[in-house]
Amino acid sequence: MTQSFSLSPNKVVRYLGKPASEFTKADIIRFVKAHDIRMINFMYPADDNRLKTLNFVISSEDYLDTILSYGERVDGSSLFPFIEAGNSDLYVIPRFSTAFVDPFSEIPTLSLLCSFFNNEGKPLPSSPEQTLRRALKMFRATTGMDFYAMGELEYYVISEDSGLFAATDQRGYHESAPFAKFNDFRTKCMYLIAETGAKIKYGHNEVGNFSLNNKIYEQNEIEFLPVEAMEAADSLMLAKWIIRTLAMKEGYDVTFAPKITEGKAGSGLHIHFKLMKDGHNMMLREGKLSDEAKRAIVGILDHARAITAFGNKVPTSYFRLVPHQEAPTSICWGDRNRSVLIRVPLGWTNNADMCAQANPLETPDSRVVEKQTVELRSADASADIYQLLAGMVTAARLGFEDAEALERADRLYASVNIHDGSHADFLASLASLPVSCMESAEALEKDRIVFERCGVFSTEMIDGVINKLRGFKDDDLRNLVKDNRQEMLNLVNKYWHC
Repeated sequence: MTQSFSLSPNKVVRYLGKPASEFTKADIIRFVKAHDIRMINFMYPADDNRLKTLNFVISSEDYLDTILSYGERVDGSSLFPFIEAGNSDLYVIPRFSTAFVDPFSEIPTLSLLCSFFNNEGKPLPSSPEQTLRRALKMFRATTGMDFYAMGELEYYVISEDSGLFAATDQRGYHESAPFAKFNDFRTKCMYLIAETGAKIKYGHNEVGNFSLNNKIYEQNEIEFLPVEAMEAADSLMLAKWIIRTLAMKEGYDVTFAPKITEGKAGSGLHIHFKLMKDGHNMMLREGKLSDEAKRAIVGILDHARAITAFGNKVPTSYFRLVPHQEAPTSICWGDRNRSVLIRVPLGWTNNADMCAQANPLETPDSRVVEKQTVELRSADASADIYQLLAGMVTAARLGFEDAEALERADRLYASVNIHDGSHADFLASLASLPVSCMESAEALEKDRIVFERCGVFSTEMIDGVINKLRGFKDDDLRNLVKDNRQEMLNLVNKYWHC
């Protein structure tokens, strides 16, 4: 069946009439010439989890061909602290599949995400993006399946409080205007993110909203569709860049910080995943969670403490991971249970045609729905998303190599709210997530051989992550600021743009 691309928000996809994965250099040049593109931007994430940009003016077709073919040199030591200055030259090479028209530039500009290569012209082993590629390759070689992922990106928008139509404190879930103030801003963000090629599921207001010092703080969420894990990581990087840039242009402040004040909802980066084979979702079998899904879940649970080193990278991450909140602290899994680390959301396991019931004029649909995912709830937007996904993929793979994985899946299954006092014995039997960057660093040190095996994570990268986390010296920080509101706010401000 011929696929139509006429509805794609990505202008390059729409013009070329093919999926981004099939873009070639010739396609990029053809688009540039047809749309009078005057500049090219190379973009790539660094150790601070922000996108960096290198600008090129297109002076001729030969020059355009040259930069697309050979990329450019950059100083790796200024991008990653674990790269030595004496041997720091790297190449950034554009990935044609990531091309999109810059929505903010007055000069017609085409932007592309880049991969890092070393001085030998080989993929940089310590690059987070290349780490994820290796993890995915190993996962497929072991399981015969592909790892798909999607993110739930939560953030607060902050602006002056007009005092009109005040929202109910901490009751903002799915709120509409006029009680929600930034729905229009969110929908603009969503469309610009979609123009980069990202696949968005939906957007909505989240629980958190409050007023403080004549400013309104409103929590929003944009959730993506499951795609191949590399594409998912690229989409989340670009989404954060789009949201921040549009906020600056419209005079708002935005923060993805995991916790911004006590007693109010924190912001997470929940990661859903599913396992795909031959175009089919392998998470369910006969309407129940499959053994493959359980093995992946157990693998991630077994190494969850170390995974926080990739997914929770600032001290305020651990102000969110506290008991009796929706953020998890104990290492277990369950169905539709928001107190667990890995949650199996409400599934699509019945055969009821809800659409035909809601719309009597519709013909009943007998197609099988394959939407089931499971959700890791610990991470937040301080994560290096490529490292986080690589860590999850690597750990999930280990569940397939463990003969006792299914037995442990039964032991770690929580069918109840684990924080209910009547289940204290079960709660006491569970391991807990780290409570600080320092503890996450120690967990990664203990498990590093698991991630370094088969060359998936480089020694340099693991050393860099551990050293950075230890550098916060926050092993007792949560207790030190427990009764000191001002000191907590000082920390929040320090990691406001995590």
